Amino acid sequence: MRRVRGRRSAVAAVALVATAAFCLPSDAATGPAPRIVEVARGTQTGPVKVAVDGPLQVDFRTITIPPGGGTGKHCHHGQLVGVVKAGTLTHYAPLYPGGVHVYRTGDSLTEGKGYVHEGRNEGTTPLVLWATYVTPKGKPLAETDLSRCDAP
Repeated sequence: MRRVRGRRSAVAAVALVATAAFCLPSDAATGPAPRIVEVARGTQTGPVKVAVDGPLQVDFRTITIPPGGGTGKHCHHGQLVGVVKAGTLTHYAPLYPGGVHVYRTGDSLTEGKGYVHEGRNEGTTPLVLWATYVTPKGKPLAETDLSRCDAP
């Protein structure tokens, strides 16, 4: 009886392996693993809601602002989510108490639709910002004609 059980176990094991072989993904799916590089990570103190009526476009940018430089006053037709990769961003906008907020390396920020704001590098090293824009298709990422922005 022991031999029969051993054979049954062997047959069951072969059947299980054969069945598993048919369930495995194709060679394309089991090829080399993807390479994933974290380009930036930031912390956010509040909730983030991204809502833009479609059709829309999504853009990823690296923005480098030298010391003393800035974005100029502008608004967005969509939304921006960003991370300060290096340096310090001084952000002027009417939504902050006193009209200004400072973001440091590792901070994340969001910019909503319509309000006028400006980002400046008032530090001594280059500011590097990683930004994702979610914008209605065909609209500029940054609107510099302030008459097309909401009133402050």
